[in-house]
Amino acid sequence: MIVFPAIDLHAGQVVRLAEGDLARATIYGDDPAAQALIFAEAGAEHLHVVDLDGSFAGRPENHGAVEEIVATFPGHVQLGGGIRTPEAVAGWFDLGVARIVLGTAALNNPGFVRDMAAAFPGGIVVAVDARDGMVATEGWAEVSDMPAVDLARRFEDAGVAAVLFTDIGRDGMLKGVNIDATVDLARRVDIPVIASGGVKGLDDIHVLSLHAGDGIEGVITGRALYDGRLDLSAAIAMGRRA
Repeated sequence: MIVFPAIDLHAGQVVRLAEGDLARATIYGDDPAAQALIFAEAGAEHLHVVDLDGSFAGRPENHGAVEEIVATFPGHVQLGGGIRTPEAVAGWFDLGVARIVLGTAALNNPGFVRDMAAAFPGGIVVAVDARDGMVATEGWAEVSDMPAVDLARRFEDAGVAAVLFTDIGRDGMLKGVNIDATVDLARRVDIPVIASGGVKGLDDIHVLSLHAGDGIEGVITGRALYDGRLDLSAAIAMGRRA
């Protein structure tokens, strides 16, 4: 199981939000590339990056910071946030990004996601961000009437690499991952699932790793790392044993 340390970008800074609320951002640094290198030195081979400003604006907003991260981090960078055109997708892949996460587009323009999955095999991840089981979009500012599992199932035959499932109510809150909902989704779809939202410590990594056989590919963690509640090297080692 892959452990993805997260770097969320807001105005070029490394931040973490509480429940996806930009007004509740905690700043953890002003050098995203340096943070990426710290994660690499701890053993991370995969990195999850989110352009938060892009999520709200609907277009990439932290291009320079992402470019520096990709140039610095020796592993695979997974990027999401405001990527909603073929040109944006192609541009990030050309820059060296390994996988692109599409969220709002998955709900509003599923044909676009399918086209990108066909054009970039193994390179597209569908973000299924849920509040009380319903899909949220536009940087989590809007909640739709579509159940999370229905959105994931829409892309079972599209060739996407994974589904990134986030329980918004737990994101950045250190409440623990919503194990039940995440594992239930993994069991109900034929796409690998990446867990996100609420990781508070090594116990979350351990429990998720027990469900690797159910389709849990990985887990994203942010605030627990920045607050010193989770040792990244230990988490990565535990994930590799799954």
